Amino acid sequence: MTLSRSPLSKLALAALVSATLAGGIAPAEAADEVNVVPGLSIAGAPLALHGYDPVAYFADGGPRRGSDSLVHIHDGAAYRFASQANLDRFKQAPDRYAPQYGGFCAYGVSVGKKFDGDPTLWKIDDGKLYLNLNEEIYETFLKDVDGNVEKADRNWDDIEHVAAGDL
Repeated sequence: MTLSRSPLSKLALAALVSATLAGGIAPAEAADEVNVVPGLSIAGAPLALHGYDPVAYFADGGPRRGSDSLVHIHDGAAYRFASQANLDRFKQAPDRYAPQYGGFCAYGVSVGKKFDGDPTLWKIDDGKLYLNLNEEIYETFLKDVDGNVEKADRNWDDIEHVAAGDL
């Protein structure tokens, strides 16, 4: 979309922003199911995984920042990718690559909470990507991955659609 600097374009842009904020034209929202950063990405949806490429954990063996020019919206959240190949892989199987529990801290979910998931504190277990809040929580999660995942899986059904602040 190209916008000129004419007053009409500014007025049209202002109307679009006002309609969006008023609920008239709402982008697909990730609401509370996906851990996103505040605001909208350039793709028009909130940014997931703090801008890291979800496929890179599997394909490259660790986190890599994604590019603003390689974005795909899934479940109302914008995911960035480090390469076109990673974007294509994600489009073919998004649930395989998206972090568990919407990218919220896996240990937090195991205790019934939604904490931010740090993309640099990650674990792939049984083909699934898990994130954790901080180094201490990450170490606690690693002491009993299977047990923590089992608890988190049970809790996620109850808290998935609940706002983090309401838990």
